[in-house]
Amino acid sequence: MRHGKYAFVVGGLLAPVALYVVFVIGPYLQAFYLAMTSWRGVSAEAPWVGFDNFAKVFQDDLFWKAIKNHGMLLLAVPLVTIAIALLFAFLLNVAGGSDRGKAKGVAGSKFYRTVFFFPQILSVVVVGVMFQSIYRPDETGVANSLLGWFGVDAVGWLTEPDLALWSIMGTMVWSGVGFYVVLFSAGMAAIPQEVYEAAAIDGASRTRVFFSLTLPLLRDTLQVAWVYLGIAALDYFALIKVLSIDDGGPDGATTVLGLQVWESAFKNYQFGYASALGVVLFFIVMTFAALTLRVTRRERIEY
Repeated sequence: MRHGKYAFVVGGLLAPVALYVVFVIGPYLQAFYLAMTSWRGVSAEAPWVGFDNFAKVFQDDLFWKAIKNHGMLLLAVPLVTIAIALLFAFLLNVAGGSDRGKAKGVAGSKFYRTVFFFPQILSVVVVGVMFQSIYRPDETGVANSLLGWFGVDAVGWLTEPDLALWSIMGTMVWSGVGFYVVLFSAGMAAIPQEVYEAAAIDGASRTRVFFSLTLPLLRDTLQVAWVYLGIAALDYFALIKVLSIDDGGPDGATTVLGLQVWESAFKNYQFGYASALGVVLFFIVMTFAALTLRVTRRERIEY
């Protein structure tokens, strides 16, 4: 009987594991191999160059600009997105007080949930094209039109090096908040109502409830959100490709590693160098995820 059970389990796992090895592990291994070659993508030969591509990567000034930009994205985007999403989720689920012993959100919570989630139904390219119109550098841009009402001159949101990356980060936050509002709302819904009832009986303010109850009980959800947003900040490509000037400009102010991989492979036909960049990005992402999970690991709160 037990033998038949194991045979069934192995048979059920065989196909998905095989697919995973072929379509996930296989391409990774191929990328690691190509990173050691000077393959240009147009011939069957891939001359072996060892670690030369990696040496070239770490000597490239544009690579270090991309690392700096990733650092800014990694610091700002998760922090701002989580802060806004937490505030909205709290307002939509808890801040309205209690009704028959059950915590509720502010008036119109159902409508606001739909509004906040709306960006999630748009593709990244659509969001990028939409914000191209918002960030137009002349008076026809939505942002500059609003500034014009207050007598402020037009701003080059995407053309000024000191402002371009911040403008793109604003778009990233806008497009990502809705998903994390839903994620945190689900986490808050799992918190027993008795906890909020006890806080209400003790006369705890909404601010005290948020910081003393909701945040500690959402620790696991916050950890997941931080890892997801951090990986997204390291992997952003499509939105920056659409919004940036001259693919990562001006003057590399918005360049990221994903964009450099695309340019090296499909514009310069340096597939070996592009693979080396991809391998470096892979280890950066894995290191970030492992460190984040390690640093934020705490004893689970039972309730």
